[in-house]
Amino acid sequence: MRIGIDLGGTKIEGVALDRANRVLARRRVATPRGDYLQTLDSIGDLVNALEAETAERGSVGIAMPGTISPRTGLVKNANSTWLNDRRLKEDLEAHLARPLRLANDANCFALSEARDGAGAGAKSVIGLILGTGVGSGIVLEGKILQGANAIAGEWGHNPLPAPRDDERPGPLCWCGKESCLEQWLSGPAFEADHRARTGEALAAAAIAARASEGDPACRASLARYSERLARACAVLVNIIDPDIIVLGGGLSNIAALAPALERALPPLVFSDGVETRVRVNVHGDSSGVRGAAWLWEA
Repeated sequence: MRIGIDLGGTKIEGVALDRANRVLARRRVATPRGDYLQTLDSIGDLVNALEAETAERGSVGIAMPGTISPRTGLVKNANSTWLNDRRLKEDLEAHLARPLRLANDANCFALSEARDGAGAGAKSVIGLILGTGVGSGIVLEGKILQGANAIAGEWGHNPLPAPRDDERPGPLCWCGKESCLEQWLSGPAFEADHRARTGEALAAAAIAARASEGDPACRASLARYSERLARACAVLVNIIDPDIIVLGGGLSNIAALAPALERALPPLVFSDGVETRVRVNVHGDSSGVRGAAWLWEA
């Protein structure tokens, strides 16, 4: 049995999978925001509950925001900021009395989709998370690309490429830098851009729905978002040249987004043609937790 835990900013989800990837048990609890020790307890309680329900002990992988620094062993770059500068892996291993594997949540998403999701059979997969935050994971030949600094795929904290005059200097990011992609391509950023242009406060899903119905302002907002996303993805294609880009996160539910991105890439990429496919994820919100369960196999 393999157990995956997805440590999110608002929820912690756990799943137990058998060798055939069938779900044996699933549980979800609210994340104790701002409370590190309670976060450890919540994860421990989830693992114990899954093992009690299945009457079996399993390997445990954890999808986390940010990553573990190879230099210090401390969490870095987590937007769940109460985790930063903590020895999360060591503390959880002591809490659960077993070895664990941890990976960035976007890496776990990409691994799940590469194994048996939208990227199944592809040699190179980039998984993009477009939700409350923005990130990416890279899977090559079935293996997560971690990188020397454990930051491979930190796409969301690069600046928006080729900024226009009205995009300078760009919004300030929580990481302290200006114009990070997370501040242009996340769900809250999409909503803020529409609000700034129209004075109308709408949720991302409502903007997309009204755009599909022909609303001119909403169509313009979605077009701006799609064009910025294409600029950002063209850089990934120029560097990694993936077989497929898989979209995840709440904004991946916008039906027009994947085909619009696929159409927009060719003139932006340094090539005479672009064979990279853009697809929506297969496993939805479960991709991260499934990928975490796979960490002992990856």
